Amino acid sequence: MKKIAITFVSALFVLTSCKNETKQTTAVETQQEEVIAPFEDKMIETAVLYEANIRQYSPEGTFEAFTRDIPQLKELGVKIIWLMPVYPISEKNRKATGGGFVAEIEDEAERAKYLGSYYAISDYTDVNPEFGTKEDFQNLVDTAHENGMYVILDWVANHTGWDHHWLTEKPDFYTKNDKGEVIDPVDPNTGESWGWTDTADLNYDNKELWEAMTAEMKYWVEEHQIDGFRADVAGEVPTEFWEQAIEEIKKTRSVFMLAESEKKDLFNNAFDMGYNWEGHHIMNAMAQGKMGVKEWDAYMVKIDSIYGQDDVLLNFVTNHDENSWNGTVKERMGDASETFLALTYTLPGMPLIYSGQEYDMNHRLKFFEKDTIPKTKGEVWPVLVKLGDLKNNSTALHGGKDAAGYERLTTSANEKVLAFKRSKHGEELIYVANMTKAPVKFTMDVIGNFDDYFQSATISIIGAQEMEFQPWEYKILIKR
Repeated sequence: MKKIAITFVSALFVLTSCKNETKQTTAVETQQEEVIAPFEDKMIETAVLYEANIRQYSPEGTFEAFTRDIPQLKELGVKIIWLMPVYPISEKNRKATGGGFVAEIEDEAERAKYLGSYYAISDYTDVNPEFGTKEDFQNLVDTAHENGMYVILDWVANHTGWDHHWLTEKPDFYTKNDKGEVIDPVDPNTGESWGWTDTADLNYDNKELWEAMTAEMKYWVEEHQIDGFRADVAGEVPTEFWEQAIEEIKKTRSVFMLAESEKKDLFNNAFDMGYNWEGHHIMNAMAQGKMGVKEWDAYMVKIDSIYGQDDVLLNFVTNHDENSWNGTVKERMGDASETFLALTYTLPGMPLIYSGQEYDMNHRLKFFEKDTIPKTKGEVWPVLVKLGDLKNNSTALHGGKDAAGYERLTTSANEKVLAFKRSKHGEELIYVANMTKAPVKFTMDVIGNFDDYFQSATISIIGAQEMEFQPWEYKILIKR
């Protein structure tokens, strides 16, 4: 851990020369700061994001076990690591698989299985002891920085666990019912509980809460050099809170902010990127034959009219919510899985890898208890290596605030074949895919010579030339 090393160096030089100590200590600290450059907007253009589920990533479920694998994430083109919540989890009202409370389980051994939800936090400025120590956490951050990766923390500003000290020290931080009782979060449209009964809802009408929450976020930036936050259910917290909090945090250092939301106003002065939830749901429906290319095209027109040129969306085929609650990639997308995986890398925006996805994980990870992802490289790993390299290095795939252009290409089978061109600074790339479970023959309004990226072959396309793609076949073509 670098901080311990710096302290040791300082103590050593005190024994020799105060003057020498100052010079040497400053040199060490400067070296640490320069391990990775401050985060800038341009870094969004080529980045791949990795969501790390520390509990389930390894049999140990520790920071240390994940840290050992950070260097090989470079093979996948990962530039940003998002850590799911690393904080202590409340024991009061802790949930078990199936939705009941752990306290209701009579068998002691059965109760011990349930570790609770990461999102029921008892202390924002500590780490879950099951994962390790703060020194272990710092080593993870330092190792990521040494390998050219930024680290963002999952931040749960909407609610706390029922053991959080604010419940006794600052009860006015919480939402209460007519009886003066603190409640769990509710749907603002219906007033009905979301079902997150292991958490207590925070009341942002109280501006003192704004100050306290901002200070908790700044702690991690100032003390542990983290590079930003992924904000859980960001749209359920006032946009004005996020704007003032992020402005304050950026006085310390530049940070990358990801909102689990599609709300347009979050992009104005707060977040760098939001979730492409609607696009993801359309992908699922297309893979299941419930929607087609026509619906996808309409969606792309829609987001072009809603969002600004510098608004960025996160593209994904899975994440912790989708995997645990809605099914694995194979369950939801079947034979179309790789086709849509490649789509998430070639669309404007940033692609996401979720722990286990790179190892062909085909089971739903348990959410409230210990589970483990597979660790055998199969079919998906080499595909992610190729896609990551392309995303990191192709100007035509820039996906951030200065994104490459997106142009839908016409084919003779427009409702079955999705084809589009990405281009920037003279570089061009085409994604073309049969989005059906049957073979399709078509022509494409394209002329030129291209490198078939995955086949390592050169092909020539003439506008009237007929092509045949098998079910869910796709190609990434790079203009020569």
